Amino acid sequence: SDKTGTLTQNQMTVRKVIINGDVFDITGEGYDPKGEFEGNGDIRDIKFTLLMKAAAFCNNAVLERGEVSVAGLFRGLVKGRPAHEWSILGDPTEGALLVMAAKAGYWRERLGLKEPRVAELPFDSDRKRMTVLHRQSSGTVAAYVKGAPDSIVELCTHTYRGGLAVPLSARDREEILRHNGLLAEKALRVLAFAYRELPAGAEKFSEESVEQRLIFLGLAGMLDPPRPSAVTAVHTCHRAGIKVVMITGDHPLTARAVARELGILSKKGDILTGREIDRLSDKQLQEAAGEVSVYARLSPKHKLRIVRALKQSGHVVAMTGDGVNDAPAVKEADIGIAMGTTGTDVTKEASAMVLSDDNFSSIVAAIEEGRGIYDNIRKFIRYLLSCNVGEVLTMFLAVLGGLPLPLVPIQILWMNLVTDGLPAMALGVDRYDRDIMSRPPRHPRESVFSHGMTWRIALNGVVIGAGTLFAFRIGLSMGDLALARTLAFNTLVFFQLFYVFICRSEFHSILEVGLGTNPYLVGAVLFSATLQLASVYVPFLQPVFHTVPLNGQHWAIILAISSVPIVWGTLFRSLAERAREKIMYLKV
Repeated sequence: SDKTGTLTQNQMTVRKVIINGDVFDITGEGYDPKGEFEGNGDIRDIKFTLLMKAAAFCNNAVLERGEVSVAGLFRGLVKGRPAHEWSILGDPTEGALLVMAAKAGYWRERLGLKEPRVAELPFDSDRKRMTVLHRQSSGTVAAYVKGAPDSIVELCTHTYRGGLAVPLSARDREEILRHNGLLAEKALRVLAFAYRELPAGAEKFSEESVEQRLIFLGLAGMLDPPRPSAVTAVHTCHRAGIKVVMITGDHPLTARAVARELGILSKKGDILTGREIDRLSDKQLQEAAGEVSVYARLSPKHKLRIVRALKQSGHVVAMTGDGVNDAPAVKEADIGIAMGTTGTDVTKEASAMVLSDDNFSSIVAAIEEGRGIYDNIRKFIRYLLSCNVGEVLTMFLAVLGGLPLPLVPIQILWMNLVTDGLPAMALGVDRYDRDIMSRPPRHPRESVFSHGMTWRIALNGVVIGAGTLFAFRIGLSMGDLALARTLAFNTLVFFQLFYVFICRSEFHSILEVGLGTNPYLVGAVLFSATLQLASVYVPFLQPVFHTVPLNGQHWAIILAISSVPIVWGTLFRSLAERAREKIMYLKV
C-alpha cells in the first residue's frame, strides 16, 4: 500500500522549518493560514524570504476559503474554530506549503503580480524535484526548486549566510543531511528548497541548464498523521495472516517512524530503498521481498519489480496506486486497487477495484466481507446438499429394502420450495463468525468442498435419511401407511429446520453462535414450521399433501429423531473445542 492518503490522513501540515541551523516551530491546525513561527531565527533574513517564496511559487495547489454558514458560525462561537472552512484543491503536500507561506504573509496571488511564472519543470519521480521560473521586476529570471533533500543538496553549490551567497562546504552538506535525518525520525516528511537567478535574456529552460549551481535555502518538515483506523486495520491484517507492505517516496527514516507507529515494521526493522533495489537482481529481490515490509524512496518502476517479486514468491498481491505511473504495478498485481479520490483515470482503468474513500481500513473491511460471503456460500451449499442427500437416501433405501415409498412427489416439492428453501436463503445472509479475521487466508484454487465439507454433507445426509426411514418404519409398525408417510414427511422437514442451525458455523457450536443473532433465519424457520403444521392439521390441505393429524406421541417420536443433529453437533463441537484448547495449552 502507498503510505500517503491510504495509511495516513493525507492532511499535511508543516510543523518545522530549518534555515542555517535555526529551527522554526510553526503553530496552527489544518489548512487555516493562521499560525506563528516560533524560534530564534530571523524571519527578516533573505533566506527565510526566499524559502517562503519558493514554497508559494513552486506549487500548483489552490488554497480556498469556504462560505460562512450557520454551522461555521456555531463552530466559531462554541469551539473556537474559524467560521470559514479553508480547503485545498490539488496535492496536499503543496497545499501545506501554501498554508505555511500564507502564515508568514507570503500569498502566491500577490507575489505573482510582481513575479509572473514563465516556465515550469514539473515534478518527476526519478528527479524527485520540481522547478518553476518567475520573471522578476529587474528582468532576470528566478528559478525556485523544491524536492527531496538528498536530490536538492547534490545540485547546490552555495548557501546564504549573513545575507550573502557563500560556497556550500562539505560540513554544510553534512549538517543539512543531519537535520534531514532528525526531522525524518520524527515521522515528518521533509522537503528542501533552493534558488537560482538566471540571466535576463534566458528564454529556453531545461533541466540541465536550470537545475545546477543552486543556492540552498532550507528544509521544511510536514506531518501527515496516520489514520487511527489504519493502526487497527494493520493489526487485523496480521491476525488474518495478511502481510502489509508500505511503499513510499519519503526518506527511509520517515518511513521507519511511520511504519513503527502503524505496526508494519518487521522485527528486523529492514527497509529497502529504490537505490538498493536497483542493485538487486530479480532473484535477490524475490528473497528480500519475503522479509521486508517497508520500502522508501521508490519510483513506479520499483513498485512494478516488487509486485512481480512477491507474485513469483507465491503471494497473492493487492496493490494500491493513484498516479499514472502506478498503472503498470496496479495492473500487474492480482488485485489492483485505484484510489477513488486522488486516483487518475488511467490507474482506475488498470485496476480491478476502486477505493472510494482512499482509506486502508476499507480494504480490510472488504477482505472481511469477502471471507464472510465465502463462508455463507459454504453454509448454503452444505445445508441444501445435506438435505437433498437425505431426501435421496430416504427414497433409495426404502426401495432397496422393499418398503413402500416414504414420500409422495407433492411432499418432496413442498420441502424443496418451502421448508428448506426459506431457511437456506436466510442462511445466505447470516452474520459472519466473530473470529473470521483470525484465520489464515485460503488458497485461491481451494475448492468450496475443502476442509471436510464433502464428508460433512455425506455424513449428515446419511443421518437425515436414516432417521427419516426409521420414523417411517415406526409408522408402518403402527399399521397405517398414511400415518407412516406423515411421520416421515414431518421428521424430514424438522430434520432440515433443526439442521440449519448447525450449518451456521463450521467452527462454533449453536450455543456460541446464539439463536437470536440471525432474526431472518429464526423467522424463516418459524414460518416454515407454521406452514408445515398447516399441511398436517388444516383439513383441506390434508388430502393435497397426503397427511393425517398427529398426536403428542407422534410428535415426541418426530422431535426425538429430528433433534439428533443439534444434540450431536453441539456435543461434537464442544469436544473438538476442548481438544483444540488442550493442544494449544500443550504447545504453550
